[in-house]
Amino acid sequence: MAESPLQKTFWPLATTRRRPRLVIASNIGPAAATKVYDTFWQFAAERQAVFFRRHIGEPPPWSDDDILQTYKFTNAYRASDRVSQYLIRNVIYQGSQSTNEVFFRTILFKLFNKIDTWELLNEKLDDISYESYSFKRYDHILTAAMERKQTIYSAAYIMPSGSKKNGSTKKHRSHLQLLEKMMNERVPDRIASAGSMREAFDILVSYPMIGDFLAYQYVTDLNYSEICDFTEMEFVVPGPGAIDGISKCFKARGRLTEVDIIRLVTERQAEEFERLGLEFRSLWGRPLQLIDCQNLFCEISKYARVRHPEVNGVAKRTRIKQKYKPTRDPIPLWYPPKWNINERIEGSCKGVFGVSHGLPRVSN
Repeated sequence: MAESPLQKTFWPLATTRRRPRLVIASNIGPAAATKVYDTFWQFAAERQAVFFRRHIGEPPPWSDDDILQTYKFTNAYRASDRVSQYLIRNVIYQGSQSTNEVFFRTILFKLFNKIDTWELLNEKLDDISYESYSFKRYDHILTAAMERKQTIYSAAYIMPSGSKKNGSTKKHRSHLQLLEKMMNERVPDRIASAGSMREAFDILVSYPMIGDFLAYQYVTDLNYSEICDFTEMEFVVPGPGAIDGISKCFKARGRLTEVDIIRLVTERQAEEFERLGLEFRSLWGRPLQLIDCQNLFCEISKYARVRHPEVNGVAKRTRIKQKYKPTRDPIPLWYPPKWNINERIEGSCKGVFGVSHGLPRVSN
């Protein structure tokens, strides 16, 4: 197996103007990969293969990999995951496409990041919209759900409560107040007028209870809509899981930051798949983006706990908590129309697999 160029190459980095806490240094440094780095690419290829096997209707198991069969992992592409698919189809592109309404629906959904919570609100309200929004009604529905011991937040992100600062005893009230504040201060229009993803990110991160990682996730979700149209290759914010995954993939980073590593890996994807003799089916011509490789580093952090238990990351975690459980219903597979993917899906699958199953469907 060939040595990865990242193990022996010095990479020049471009100077980038950024806020101090996200600075990329403009210097040169080496990166030395571990055996987990090759596993990173093997995982990406196999996880994407599982995605396609399921989506064309093959029966389980969709992989011979015992780890993938046992534990839950996100898709290689963030936009292919169940929650992102639901957000794109049922939240962003359902209802008024005005800037205010798309922003309101998107951030409301992402504050909880849970399909069941959105469907609860949809069931109890005549209309989920900023035009008809009432703090009292939303609070009543969510409080009643909590009193029934219903979980209204996803465990995917750690959501700061802000309760003490806002004088509220319930986290969801602080988040509704945050959304109100953003709407009152014309954040939707400011995002729509932003000249770059970074500028939009800076607007979001300036608000309480929204740190760097959450702001990056939110601007990525808003970018699925027609409010803005930024490239996902502009910049990236590594989360704790990705930082741990990078620490397992590289025994030395030299002067490279985690941000540098994610960008270099993303730019080298074709060469690395070829080096390892791996067949990777892209998302109908769309290569992995920075957000996708950030997520893959988070997933390899978990995967390596079982595959490479002897390799310690900075988080020192040893177990994977979430077991794989088939979901109840498949979700129609659909991506932001501006990506020009949706019209290619059926024909592409027919051409590659020799079969056509109508509207592609995927569950995760």
